[in-house]
Amino acid sequence: MFAEIITIGDEILVGQTLDTNSAWMGEKLNDLGVEVLQVRSIRDVDTAIIHALDSLDPRTGLVLVTGGLGPTKDDLTKYTLHQYFGGEWIRVPEAEDNVKRLFKALGREPQQVNLDQALLPTSCKPLINKMGTASGMWFDKNGVAVISMPGVPYEMKSLMNDYVLPWASEQLKDQNIIHHTLLTQGQGESIIAERISQIEDSLPTEISLAYLPSPGLVKLRLTGRGSNRSQLEAAVSQYATQIKDELKDILFGEKADRLEQLIGIQLKNNGATLSTAESCTGGYIASKITSVPGSSEYFLGSIVAYENSIKEKWLGVSPEIIAQKGAVSEEVVVAMAEGVASKMRTTYSIATSGIAGPEGGSAEKPVGTVWIAVHGPSGTWSQKFQFGSHRERNIKKSGLMALDILRKMLAK
Repeated sequence: MFAEIITIGDEILVGQTLDTNSAWMGEKLNDLGVEVLQVRSIRDVDTAIIHALDSLDPRTGLVLVTGGLGPTKDDLTKYTLHQYFGGEWIRVPEAEDNVKRLFKALGREPQQVNLDQALLPTSCKPLINKMGTASGMWFDKNGVAVISMPGVPYEMKSLMNDYVLPWASEQLKDQNIIHHTLLTQGQGESIIAERISQIEDSLPTEISLAYLPSPGLVKLRLTGRGSNRSQLEAAVSQYATQIKDELKDILFGEKADRLEQLIGIQLKNNGATLSTAESCTGGYIASKITSVPGSSEYFLGSIVAYENSIKEKWLGVSPEIIAQKGAVSEEVVVAMAEGVASKMRTTYSIATSGIAGPEGGSAEKPVGTVWIAVHGPSGTWSQKFQFGSHRERNIKKSGLMALDILRKMLAK
């Protein structure tokens, strides 16, 4: 099955709203074995919508349309689809009852414009939206399913889970698709590709390998497709094991694992605690750690010491060391790590100090220079890194590198 995704809305085109819907739908469809041929963002005008539907790839059997279903005059999707697919307007009782139910839960009375969202073309199958007032619409034309859904992410996801994904799964019930994702940290995709080139060259036609890089991380996704599920699972597992053996020095997890989650498990198992002292990362590491539910069991706190006087007053860093070595130095970051562990009385600590950019670098210490220190019962580990010139990537790379170093220290 081949699919296309069309997102409607000027707010997406001008950058006011990030299109997270397409990424989520693409991921869910891929898990089922549906191949997305293209994703398009278009204006909420009738000519753009009609052109998008007229220019579908001939292989397309499923079209997912999001956006433009609100009650206001600028939302034209429903009226354009009625014009395109034909039919009469009909008030759908179940859809109107849904609107009244949602407004009653808010202690309000719906306006006529809200009730009119239950007016739908007879050419569509109504999809009742239990999370919102705009119903979805399912059209079929010449063997192509065109499904229109609201652009609000949680409403779209509700309709996808209730209607679209179960239908697609049933259509593809005789096709098996197996995914196995490996997570690495510390090396770029080109280096990894070179290291596992022989394994990749030996993959059979029914198994493919995708590299999914992001700042500080590279995911490797093995995908197997075939009719015999048990054989496919065994083959994918075999190649995953080969890759894990080759990349064991940089592999930190599989599937949906997260560094901060694995660290939390290790800290709890060891009855240990953690604190952070962050300069160039500005609290990014603490934010990652506290994104894990239950992190209060092991994470005690953080000091974001951006200014030198804060490093001196709250972390006990010597003014003489800062004057002699500079704030971005091994001596300072080690003192920060040991200082925050002492002040907060934690078993482990992480410290960062660097030049995230885009300004502030020098010939001796260019933008992207970062010192990381990790302190634990066996002592303090420290190292200098050169991450590059992009500020946001430098912060993410620094934070993930620091977390991975702590993970390795805990593993020992």
